[in-house]
Amino acid sequence: MERTNQTIANEFIFLGYPSSRSLQLLLFILLLLVYTLTIASNILIILSVKADPHLHTPMYYFLSHFSFVEVCYTSTTAPKMLFDLLREHKAISTPGCLLQFYFFMSFGGTEDLLLAIMALDRYLAICRPLHYNSMMTSVACKKLAAASYISSFLVVLVPVSWISRLPFCIPNGINHFFCDFAPLLKLLCTDASISGLMFMASACVIIFFCLFMILVSYSLIISTILRIPSTIGRQKAFSTCGSHLVVVSVFFGTLMFMYVRPAGTDSFSLDKVVSVFYSVIVPLLNPLIYSLRNKEMKQSMWRSLQPLISIWKQKCITAQPNSHYHAEWCLRK
Repeated sequence: MERTNQTIANEFIFLGYPSSRSLQLLLFILLLLVYTLTIASNILIILSVKADPHLHTPMYYFLSHFSFVEVCYTSTTAPKMLFDLLREHKAISTPGCLLQFYFFMSFGGTEDLLLAIMALDRYLAICRPLHYNSMMTSVACKKLAAASYISSFLVVLVPVSWISRLPFCIPNGINHFFCDFAPLLKLLCTDASISGLMFMASACVIIFFCLFMILVSYSLIISTILRIPSTIGRQKAFSTCGSHLVVVSVFFGTLMFMYVRPAGTDSFSLDKVVSVFYSVIVPLLNPLIYSLRNKEMKQSMWRSLQPLISIWKQKCITAQPNSHYHAEWCLRK
């Protein structure tokens, strides 16, 4: 791919936003609401796991790491998107764009690996219960969590380092909301086939390795659950895996659509919608799925919120101390 205009670009202009200012303002309000809820819900999970001794288990330890990565993952793109929705010149420097792309892909890869580790944890808990405590020790959990971060950041470093050495040409418009791989590839002055192959290889290594681990783990889990004679026992065993399976389906489904599909199927309009979904909406869905489908997590989160609720009720009552009906209304709330 040879670009006719060889003027080297030192910044990129995002072209994916709607032209209407009123629509941009509406998107800003919606994105700000979703981003705030995402950060708050994931932080609440982290604090609940840390504060509640009942949740000091490997499963919730990995879940707290997953929530932390979700916060970092969505924060690589959402604040910049919010900022751009409020200004006319929607630009980002070339180093800033490459850094955003690197951290976005690295945290995304870390999420893949953590989901695979969580599937392995469930396999050991259900299929090897007698060996579970001896294998999933505190040290082993810390090593697995650290390995997910280190391996993902190292794997993504290879294609990003390669792309950073290549020149980007004018025109420098990116038909997207943030720096993703396909739009960046189209702006390279030179042949980008090697960069594309390196990125696809990196993406496939992480995605298919994690999917393989998850599929094998759950095949063995389902086989073990079906051999449990009691219906209640089968339901209890499967309930610990239901939330994880839903998150895996949503997360890997969008990833494979974006990064593991045949060539020639590019559709930037659809890609932008899916990109917003997996970079902004999915990080909000994950804590909701885990909290709404998990009884222990709901109870812990409720206990974590009790001090705040008590403070609110006390302030509500003291606002009108002489009103009996107002006090009753505050207590009911």
